[in-house]
Amino acid sequence: MDRNPSPPSSEAEEEEGDAVGNTVYSKHWLFSILTRLIEVISPEKTEPTGSPEGVQTELDEEIENDICRVWDMSMDEDVALFLQEFNAPDIFLGVLAKSKCPRLTEICVGILGNMACFQDICMSISKDENLGQVLLQRLCDSDSPTLLETSRLLLTCLSQPEVANVWVERIRENPSVYDCVCFIMSSSTHVGLLVKVGEVVDKLFDLDEELMLNWIKNGTCRAVGPSVDDSPEDLPDFKIVPSILEAAKQVRSDNPEGLDVYMHILQLLTTVDEGIQAIVQAPDGGKETWSLLYDLVCHELCQPDDPPIIVQEQKTLLASVLSVLSAMFASQTEQEYTKMRKSNVKLAFSSYFITDMPLIGSLIRILQYMEGCGKSSGDNSKESEQEDTGRVDKNEEDFHLKILKDICCELLSNMLQELTKENTLEGLQQGHLNEQTCFCAFQNLLPLYFASVESFLEVLREADQTLAANLEKHFPSLKV
Repeated sequence: MDRNPSPPSSEAEEEEGDAVGNTVYSKHWLFSILTRLIEVISPEKTEPTGSPEGVQTELDEEIENDICRVWDMSMDEDVALFLQEFNAPDIFLGVLAKSKCPRLTEICVGILGNMACFQDICMSISKDENLGQVLLQRLCDSDSPTLLETSRLLLTCLSQPEVANVWVERIRENPSVYDCVCFIMSSSTHVGLLVKVGEVVDKLFDLDEELMLNWIKNGTCRAVGPSVDDSPEDLPDFKIVPSILEAAKQVRSDNPEGLDVYMHILQLLTTVDEGIQAIVQAPDGGKETWSLLYDLVCHELCQPDDPPIIVQEQKTLLASVLSVLSAMFASQTEQEYTKMRKSNVKLAFSSYFITDMPLIGSLIRILQYMEGCGKSSGDNSKESEQEDTGRVDKNEEDFHLKILKDICCELLSNMLQELTKENTLEGLQQGHLNEQTCFCAFQNLLPLYFASVESFLEVLREADQTLAANLEKHFPSLKV
């Protein structure tokens, strides 16, 4: 049987005025389903089933099919308004508070999620404190479909500017949400659920920096707050960064959009110093984070056998990944300089930067591909200007590419500045550095990163004097 049967086919109404709004759905039929829902959870109607306290854990097939029809019908605004008028949210609140049937819980949260897509109903649902608390408790449910619908509902509400702050404040006052979310990210293998939970976390962090800071620090102390009867027992002391990384690994191969979401969460963490420190001062020194991002850039994204246009498709993901790498590199380099400030020894790559010549090669390739995309778009500029929509899209596209270029150049300049003669010789031997790649790097970095280019050229003169001389001919400002 399908999880979500389609709504009944259109039929003439039996009674005049019985139609819900402009639909063909019967008010009487909908009301009868709501009444049956109440009966399902009423203690006097519940018959012993062998389960604890005689609570019903399985739905009768007929009532399940009918409620699923309501679920599909609730996507219609007239139906959603009818359900609101007859206090369906209060009925669902009773179901969520009493039901031990995962399928019933999932369907009721799903209907609320559909209803919340309409602004006025969303505001009404969001202002109901009891319903809000019960919905947050559903995040501690053990049923993946219920968790998915709960996350979808939360994301819908957080995406409504009029009520987003209500939910942010509610979540901030319920520290148990942190544990439940981290538990899902750390342990679930349900890709769809991980993506939706990631979108919720991404939206929360984007809306409220204070909440993000609280969650960054939350790994150092246990959460205190309203207890949840069905929360996972003996939850470990979760930390936000390892939880995000575990989820990113799960969605990596199956859902590129989900990976984009988790990389953006990491990027948001690096917008505050506490977030950067949470990444680089992890027990492994940030090696796991660096390793994952390094592998993405060097072995998956924007590869040599990809067409240059691939950078357009991957621009937001690349920008997030490179932004985190750049923040980590700068932080780690600063720590190394602090340790060696009394020494005149040239700073070498730190522990997990040893094999970063492939990363430098990848950064230059990204810049080369962006140049290729720029030439291609320039060829069609006259045609694109003929349509306003196309022009707006192109401006937005150019904006995202500019952000990617800025991030890429910043990381590349920092890495070039730290190269030693040995690193440079390694890059030359491996083919990551040659006249073509160095020319591309210099062309993009100058004049903003003149000091970094000059520092690298000085090392290059020691490693390959001929190549250095050729580059000086192309860029006379760099001549000694």
